[in-house]
Amino acid sequence: MSHFWKPGTEKPRMVDDEEGGVLFLSTAASSSSSSGFGYGSMEKQRQRLPVYKYRTAILYLVETHATSVIVGETVSGKTTQIPQYLKEAGWADGGRVIACTQPRRLAVQSVAARVAEEMGVKLGEEVGYTIRFEDLTNTFLVMTAENFHGLAAQNTTMIKFLTDGVLLREMMDDPLLTKYSVIMVDEAHERSISTDILLGLLKKIQRRRPELRLIISSATIEAKSMSAFFQASKRRRGLEGEELRPRMEPAILSVEGRGFNVQIHFAEEPVSDYVQGVVSTVLSIHNQEPMGDILVFLTGQDDIDTAVKLLNEEAQSNGKKSSGLIVLPLYSGLSRAEQELIFTPTPRGKRKVVISTNIAETSLTLEGIVYVVDSGFSKQRFYNPNQFQAWTKECCIRLMSSVKLSLFIKDDDFVPYRPVPPEYFVPVPEPISDIENLVVAPISKASARQRAGRAGRVRPGKCYRYLSSRQYFTLLCFSFAEFPTQ
Repeated sequence: MSHFWKPGTEKPRMVDDEEGGVLFLSTAASSSSSSGFGYGSMEKQRQRLPVYKYRTAILYLVETHATSVIVGETVSGKTTQIPQYLKEAGWADGGRVIACTQPRRLAVQSVAARVAEEMGVKLGEEVGYTIRFEDLTNTFLVMTAENFHGLAAQNTTMIKFLTDGVLLREMMDDPLLTKYSVIMVDEAHERSISTDILLGLLKKIQRRRPELRLIISSATIEAKSMSAFFQASKRRRGLEGEELRPRMEPAILSVEGRGFNVQIHFAEEPVSDYVQGVVSTVLSIHNQEPMGDILVFLTGQDDIDTAVKLLNEEAQSNGKKSSGLIVLPLYSGLSRAEQELIFTPTPRGKRKVVISTNIAETSLTLEGIVYVVDSGFSKQRFYNPNQFQAWTKECCIRLMSSVKLSLFIKDDDFVPYRPVPPEYFVPVPEPISDIENLVVAPISKASARQRAGRAGRVRPGKCYRYLSSRQYFTLLCFSFAEFPTQ
């Protein structure tokens, strides 16, 4: 691995970024991951998480503020613990539900399973999840005097994990999301179009439901800009003359993380074929470094399948030298059973290599990861609002033209089962490809820190970035939103 440079050694000239070349995730040498290696009971594991000492502060902010922005560093435990704190404080009493959204289905499933395990309940009862085509929650019908039919649905599920898109679809039946007492939008920094639309609608819902509490959480979110977005005007709309209550002002809380030091290694020079480079780096780690699993970040299914094939071929050709590699892909197109293979414990004497898209960048806890190989790129979706507006305008023009044309059609021109003459049709314009683009683009510094943080959960780790130090300095601090507003 001579093509990588370790900060602190003699190689390149400049390293004075905010990380200092080495990502210090914490200073606690005896810390552990959220799964609690070496701890006696589940409750003790929970109490040793960094977020535990902020429990009272979090509950106070939720009680006194309509919106709370929580910036929780990697390995803080915010995703699994905050919903449990809310449930223990009574926010799920009386049939109410605590919701926690995630940007990806696999994150929803894995986090829900972890919380159910910590609470000692069966997944799908007190703790459940809903993703596309799968609803693992529990409701039942009870007799009520107020209901016209004498029946009403009540939830036994108190903590519900779901994707942003599923919560948006629930608004079609319940626009004010009345069954939820607290909604936690996790990983809000990803700025997907679903997340941005959801945040905008939740802000409007709060005007009608001031009792609804929102928690916006992330490891790298721009807390001040998010707080400014939820900043209420001086007077509530529709209640002129009434001064705003203090709790309508968003609160910000920073939760420190805890993990081990992660050494950052930059590429000495730009790499033309990062897929082949990643394969070479994985083999070098396997042959030269102590045991520990490897997490590789590539851009998409094609690159991942190619890397998996190359690694498996290399392992077969090298015989015993690379026979200990267990190579697993991870991307959204895989079945659930194939995705869940990444959570299986690594057999003794073996090394697991997970090759993933940015699906493994947040929320997922992969035990045993010690090395991260980061290509520095990801597939990012961008929407062009100007193109969308132009296409919509053209659709409206053609629709109006078809309406005018239909005014000149006599009723007796239409006979059942007779084909409509072609001249009566006004075709809708084809969607413009530039409205939505999925492009391979450099990641942001925030994403780079998130990826490196995957290696510091169980012991000191290393991150190999396929970016030179100069390239890293040119990255954006945060990712662009999918749907830009300006």
